[in-house]
Amino acid sequence: MDQKHQENVELTKYVASFIVETDFDELSSNVIDLGKKSILDGLGLALSGSVAKSGELVRQHLDNLGLAEGAATVIGGGRKVAPRFAAFANGVGIHADDYDDTQLAVAKDRVYGLLTHPTAPALPAALAVAELVNGSGKDLMLAYHLGVEVECKIAEAIAPRHYQTGFHATATCGTFAAAAASSKLMKFDVPTTQRALSIAGSQSAGLRENFGTMTKPFHAGRSSESGVAAAQFASYGWTAAARILEAPRGFFSAAGGGYDENAIFNKLGAPWTFADPGISIKPHPSGSLTHPGMTEMLRLITDNNIRAEDVERVRVGTNSNMPNALIHHRPKDELQAKFSMEFCMAILLLDRRAGLNEFTDAAVERDDVKAMIERIDFVIDDEAEAAGYHLMTTLLDIHLKDGRKISGRADFGKGSPAFPMSYDDVAGKFRENADFAGMTQARANAIVELVRGLENVTSLSDLTSLLISVD
Repeated sequence: MDQKHQENVELTKYVASFIVETDFDELSSNVIDLGKKSILDGLGLALSGSVAKSGELVRQHLDNLGLAEGAATVIGGGRKVAPRFAAFANGVGIHADDYDDTQLAVAKDRVYGLLTHPTAPALPAALAVAELVNGSGKDLMLAYHLGVEVECKIAEAIAPRHYQTGFHATATCGTFAAAAASSKLMKFDVPTTQRALSIAGSQSAGLRENFGTMTKPFHAGRSSESGVAAAQFASYGWTAAARILEAPRGFFSAAGGGYDENAIFNKLGAPWTFADPGISIKPHPSGSLTHPGMTEMLRLITDNNIRAEDVERVRVGTNSNMPNALIHHRPKDELQAKFSMEFCMAILLLDRRAGLNEFTDAAVERDDVKAMIERIDFVIDDEAEAAGYHLMTTLLDIHLKDGRKISGRADFGKGSPAFPMSYDDVAGKFRENADFAGMTQARANAIVELVRGLENVTSLSDLTSLLISVD
């Protein structure tokens, strides 16, 4: 893709100015409501992620660092630590089960039709620094929205080569989200915010080869931590370049080989990404690319009362980019299963659900699951290819032993703006995740109601005191 921009545009300064000058009153009620759903979703995922193996290892890491006290809450971790390390722990937790929200794309050349997981880097940084500065619910929400908006517009602007050749956009673009949120909460001026973004750009990293391992959620945690650290160093007076995004040796050129200025310049908050094209919330703890197919498979199973024992073969057709991420055709553990279209189809056919209790090592090792996987053909389909890479078009053909063929197609999954989850739907998911972590129903319900009215919360300790543990 050719680099579409004018050399005289000060892009990083524009982004920094947007962060500094935007007030809470500029968020529409619709954007606020959409953001609350993702905030509640993120908090629930941090809880469930805290009991994952990666959560245990993160706490071991914090203990090894000798972090005994601090201002920021480790969700479900029973401790408070320095903000950058709380951001790391909570970022890992939110992304641990690959159950967190995803940005939809605008341009048709955007790979898969989605670009980043916006909440995993942005929310932990915003929460940690908001605690540090004794911020309110409004302060947290504004910083979070600014972080998500900056992250998503950077992801939309960078050339698709960035993702196609191996960078993980949640890790790379997410670092800017965390720096943006932190800078707002620290009340930086424009030059200081520019320096924070520049320091963040030099820490931006993460490779897709690590999908299906603990290092994928490590990306989200580290990007959130790096953004907080960037803001902290900027506050000390640390120097950095002023044009980190647009410079010939800056982020867009080095990491993507180019960018489309028209996707970001004068586009921040116009419209907000939450409003258009939107953010999807996941109904299943697996890679987003599996969700259109899973939504349609579950519908076909339910509508036609399909039983696993009656299935001869299943054909799953997608565009040619999707198999580049869904790389585990015969998964060996739960993390690989999250990036296995075959497993996702198999577990739905067998169990008619696919939640945290289905994405386990034990489920992956089941003989009936392995046998069903062998009946599933995951292929590139001409119709899906023609639909464009901005969609996640998935075509299903279920061949039954009695000779019938049941077919379906989906471009988006449940939880997308085209098929949205209500706040109460997300609250149900939150309660399931909180219960998975061992939290009482009463405490979970209290968190649901606090987030519902988050703009009225004057002290975030009302929220974090409920999140620090599950007892």
